[in-house]
Amino acid sequence: MRRAGPVLATSSLPLLGVGFVLHQVRRAAHRPDLPSFTNHDISATLGDPVDPPLRVVAVGDSSLTAPGIADLGDVWLRRLAGRYAESHCVELISLGVGGSRARDVVEGQLEAAVDLQPDIAVVTVGSNDAIRATPVRRFTADLERIVSRLEAAAGAVLVLGMGDLGSIPRLPPSLRPYLSQRSSRFDAACVRVAAAHPRTVKVHTRGRMVTAFYEDPTLFAGDQFHASERGHAVFAEAAAPAFEAAYRIARRERAAAG
Repeated sequence: MRRAGPVLATSSLPLLGVGFVLHQVRRAAHRPDLPSFTNHDISATLGDPVDPPLRVVAVGDSSLTAPGIADLGDVWLRRLAGRYAESHCVELISLGVGGSRARDVVEGQLEAAVDLQPDIAVVTVGSNDAIRATPVRRFTADLERIVSRLEAAAGAVLVLGMGDLGSIPRLPPSLRPYLSQRSSRFDAACVRVAAAHPRTVKVHTRGRMVTAFYEDPTLFAGDQFHASERGHAVFAEAAAPAFEAAYRIARRERAAAG
């Protein structure tokens, strides 16, 4: 059940509204009563080197850098990569940077990911755009550029999208209805971009990924913003079918290429 609170303008905020949102976000980001956690590099080589290689390259934000996670094996993408390490030598390369927006990925991560020629490229971006008042149209254009470039270089592309940002306890209650609506629109943009590309798969994030984070506060880390180990388990569960679909597409592309 969603938290109650005043609903701000939905399609576009007037200048005063944008300033209010950004001020509230900055206050939430610098709460002295809550801890700040270090970002991590979740890159790893998993499995037996003699097995067939599988290169997974990820670009995006703190859903990859996993602040607050002690054991990096608990991070959702490491969990998924580990499942394929039974039959592959999985090279997981994360280029993610905490706090990234889609434009940051375009400018700072995209070309490196393309150069790595992944079997599966993973894109996890959008939450910071939604929170920091990026226009949906600009985000969509940036995401389209990311997916187009990656699909040209990779066997398949996986787009995570986002759940309901209104569930984040660290954010002030006055913002939660607005960010709930914003995250829905941004996730819908991810769906549209993915649907326009034949080798791109979008994770379904509007089911359990929404309800679970409202119902169970232990899915959040101690900073009350990022996902905990249990939260990453929910991410992995939601992403597993789409990752498998991307894996099958990548295998098909590799077989066709000889």
